[in-house]
Amino acid sequence: MPKPPEVIYPSDVVIERMLVLGIAPESFSESYMTEPRPRASKAIATLKSARPTILPSLLLCDFANLEREVRLLEDAGVECLHLDVMDGHFVPNMSYGMPIVESLRKITKLVLDVHLMISDPVQYAPQFANVGADCITFHLEALPEPQALLAKLRGMDVAAGVAINPSSDFAALLPHVPFCDLVLVMSVQAGFGGQSFNSVAVDRLRQLRTQFGPDLLLEVDGGVNESTIGQCTAQGADLLVVGSALFRQANYVDAMARLNAAIVPTNC
Repeated sequence: MPKPPEVIYPSDVVIERMLVLGIAPESFSESYMTEPRPRASKAIATLKSARPTILPSLLLCDFANLEREVRLLEDAGVECLHLDVMDGHFVPNMSYGMPIVESLRKITKLVLDVHLMISDPVQYAPQFANVGADCITFHLEALPEPQALLAKLRGMDVAAGVAINPSSDFAALLPHVPFCDLVLVMSVQAGFGGQSFNSVAVDRLRQLRTQFGPDLLLEVDGGVNESTIGQCTAQGADLLVVGSALFRQANYVDAMARLNAAIVPTNC
């Protein structure tokens, strides 16, 4: 007779987050109490052990030589790859989809962090989980009630989180944070190139870290470079998504060293 799956109940940290927001622990969805999550737990542990850590956004990499790019990033000490998926609808740009994530999963053991800038995360997020994503974030603007999808992704053994644009109502995010493994704070409006770093992200990082404690992974994306990275880490950012500050440099090892040198220890 098969052994019944072990049920994992909310951790003390998660319950504390819920109580801060006035959410009764008994209201905790049964779908959130999943079987053990070996893949997600390993990814989360890797990111926590390395934090703060730089996540290269592959949008600017050389896709004609994708495996070579991955090897260069591995040699530079990268722990995680950030994959921006854009559908041309939720944002005005298009990028790549499941085949790229699946291909990357075949050639690297690095953590794959998929950022869905798409209008229908309910339909597509599980497909990205199936092809090898370790972490998936989707936008609150696309799914204002995200808890069911967060629970589904966690049940698929993926670290799940919500992203929020700088122009969106921050208060609308807070009730959902206890159900997230990570939160992605955008420092530019998703999908639009050539934007300057918006310091509202720094304020949001500080509030999230202060309110929800050290266990929550905080990610920041948009305009992160040698000039802004210290502001983010000082206010609690763990995962720092970097594009041009890495891929437009001649040497990834040197670029990573400069970025790491600009990191400031957290004040939170």
